[in-house]
Amino acid sequence: MRVEEQAELERTPAGKSEPPPASGFNVRHWVIAIVAFCIVAAVVISGILPRIQARNTLVRETREMAIPTVTVSRPERSAPTNEVVLPANVQAYVDAPIFARTNGYLKKWYADIGTRVRAGQLLAEIETPEVDQQLRQARADLATSEANLNLAQITADRYAGLLKSDSVSKQDADNAAGNLAAQKANAQAAEANVKRLEQLQSFENIYAPFSGVITARNTDIGALIDSGSSGGTRTELFHIAQPDRLRVYVNVPEVYSQAAKPGLTADLTLSEFPGRRFQGTLVRTASAIDQTTRTLLVEISVNNPTGTLLSGAYAQVHLKLPGGASSFIVPVNALLFRSEGLRVATLSDGKHVELRPITLGHDYGTEVEVVAGLTGEESIIDNPPDSITAGEEVRVVQPGQSAGGSAQ
Repeated sequence: MRVEEQAELERTPAGKSEPPPASGFNVRHWVIAIVAFCIVAAVVISGILPRIQARNTLVRETREMAIPTVTVSRPERSAPTNEVVLPANVQAYVDAPIFARTNGYLKKWYADIGTRVRAGQLLAEIETPEVDQQLRQARADLATSEANLNLAQITADRYAGLLKSDSVSKQDADNAAGNLAAQKANAQAAEANVKRLEQLQSFENIYAPFSGVITARNTDIGALIDSGSSGGTRTELFHIAQPDRLRVYVNVPEVYSQAAKPGLTADLTLSEFPGRRFQGTLVRTASAIDQTTRTLLVEISVNNPTGTLLSGAYAQVHLKLPGGASSFIVPVNALLFRSEGLRVATLSDGKHVELRPITLGHDYGTEVEVVAGLTGEESIIDNPPDSITAGEEVRVVQPGQSAGGSAQ
């Protein structure tokens, strides 16, 4: 290899070098230029593409975040027999205040609160000295009237006999007959007055009008009794109630008025008897809607032979109403209160909002009954924003997911 190189040097003139070919030089520069361009292009592309991708991602995410995300649920169909729970007051089937019918002073009472009495049992005695004196005077007036009537009868008979023999004038006979008629009227008036005072005197004894329990005694021995006949204030002496049978009055909302019919079963629950129910029966309704409360007054009868339930107690009535038209149960947070009326937001095609008017039935607290406006196939938006509008596009996510679809 060295011999060949030496020979080649000898053929080349001294001090002169052979120039390289021109074509090889140009190719080398083009290759370097292309490589440099590729490097620059790669650097530029590597810096621009991430920015473009980031901008496109931001636009897409912004567009997606502009679409509200919602959760939906299906309305639940209510049971065929609807149990409505309503507040009520328990009252005795018969309840009456006992007043005095005559004036005087209370002499003695025989029944206190909580005393069970029978019909006709003596409750109290009243001293009526003024009535007693008036009765004595009336009886004396009656005796006088009867004596005058007897004398007028004798005189009239005598004048009638003398008139036949023309011993007296016709005028005298007529006067005697007229006096007889007047004395009869006086005697009848005196007798009526005696009976009136005897009736007042009989009111000195106060009797129980029916069997029951004394729930109040508002008088005591020596108290002045005013019957109110002279314009004074009447005083209730006793209050008596019959607790063996109870009346329970309930105001049923108008939406259930057609289903509340006599014969329905109604149970009572009271806070003092947890877990216990007392059965009753709806016996009558008012057959009219109260314009103030828009409710129907119904009466429920409950047997209470042992007196367990106390009259005047507060109770809750579980009224079992037959299901009429189909009704549905929806969450209360799905309701929208608008100026045009009550609405719920549903999805018409899976992504656009439709606002439907509804009619509510009973309010169960966290849920409400819808009696009109739904078919049961709707997807109801839970807790929709107040700004939601009809036709607005929304995106449905599962409960417990974020807007991006990942579980929280």
